[in-house]
This record gives sequence, structure tokens and C-alpha cells, in this order.
Amino acid sequence: MKLAVSHPWDLPVKEAETLQVRLAAQVVARFKGKRDAIKTVAGVDVGFQADVARAAAVVLSFPGLEPLDFSLGEAPVIFPYRPGLLAFREGPAVLAALDKLATWPDLFLFDAQGIAHPRRLGLAAHLGVLLDSPSIGCAKSRLTGCHGEPGRAMGDWVYLYSDKGAGREVIGAVVRTKAGAQPLYVSVGHRVDLDTARDLVLRCVKSHRLPEPTRLAHDVVSRANLPAKPGKGQLSLF
Repeated sequence: MKLAVSHPWDLPVKEAETLQVRLAAQVVARFKGKRDAIKTVAGVDVGFQADVARAAAVVLSFPGLEPLDFSLGEAPVIFPYRPGLLAFREGPAVLAALDKLATWPDLFLFDAQGIAHPRRLGLAAHLGVLLDSPSIGCAKSRLTGCHGEPGRAMGDWVYLYSDKGAGREVIGAVVRTKAGAQPLYVSVGHRVDLDTARDLVLRCVKSHRLPEPTRLAHDVVSRANLPAKPGKGQLSLF
């Protein structure tokens, strides 16, 4: 795995915030090519065990959503807990997991924020820039911004705005992925536009509230023990 951009992860808080602003300026909020060119999508999720971050990446076929590959990575937590700076705690473990993938995906779907972030650089945007890969943030809760209530049907959505003022900007979409369930917060990570991000998230949903890639990544990262990888396309742990 080769990074387009690299940096230290153990920066002082102020330097980390400055770096986020600089990297946010490199986010590309547009999608090149056709959506049907996407053949694989990876879900990424991160958990913590004491002072160790544990990340899982699960690659699925698209649009069939059949499991193809998975990996786990761990890294010691070297950055203090600060809202808006979680990527510095989670990023090293994510890169460790991605470095083990045998199947490199066309798209990354993170259980995290994209540009719906105070400095417009949540984990999905941060890693998208570092990898220079299409990425989407699909978070379970709101970090920043304001919005109305989407309709109750699957697929209903409203914009997530940066603020209530006249100069507010759109920073994401609040999407109902399952009828009657709490919505998800979808935002651009890198090399996608918001309409594409919203559409792809909904196409990754089966019967659960969470899209299959991140749902399965959460399942993997939550397990204490995992079986060895079987042959490609035969992931028995699912």
C-alpha cells in the first residue's frame, strides 16, 4: 500500500488541527467516471481495547455485496482523546488493516465522518486524501451541523448544513436507510460528490440500518477471535 500523503500521527493538538485544515483543502468533492464502474467496496470500522485501536476492513462485491476479503489491524493509541481529532487515534490502525488486504477496493465506506466535521476532515476524508481513493463517511451520529427531520421511509433524506445562518453550507445528508429507524449521516470523504455518496450508501443497504460493508466491518472488529481466511469468495465468518 502506497500513500499519496503521509504525516506523523503523534502531533501536538494544535499542529494536528492545522494539519486537518491543510488536508481538508485537498479533498476532491466530485466523482469521476460512472457509478457502475464500482465493482468492490470496503467497509471500515474501528474499536478500542484499552490503549490499543483495532480496525477492520471488509471488502464486498458491488452491487452484489458478497464478501470477498477482510483484514484486521492494530496500533497503540498515541494521541489523546479530543473531539474532532479521533482520526489521529484511529488512523494508524486503519492503515495497518488496509495494508493486509489482498483485494484493493474501488471505494471505501467508513463508519465515521467525511467532511461533516468542524474542520471538514473526519476519518473518511482524512484517509481518503492519504490513500487518494474514493471514500464516503457514513456515521451513526452527528458531529456538527444542523438539519431537519427526514421522512420516515427508507431513502428519505435532508441536507446537513454547517450552521443555521445565511451563509451556511451543505456538509452532508441525513439519510433514512431503514423505515422508521434512526437516520445515518452521510458525507463526502474524497473523490465523490454528495449525491453519489448518498446513492451508494443506499445501494449498500440490505435489511439492516447500517450498510453491509460497515455492518460487517463492525462485526469483524468486535470479535475477540477470528478464523483464518478461507479461499476468496468463501468467507465463512459471515
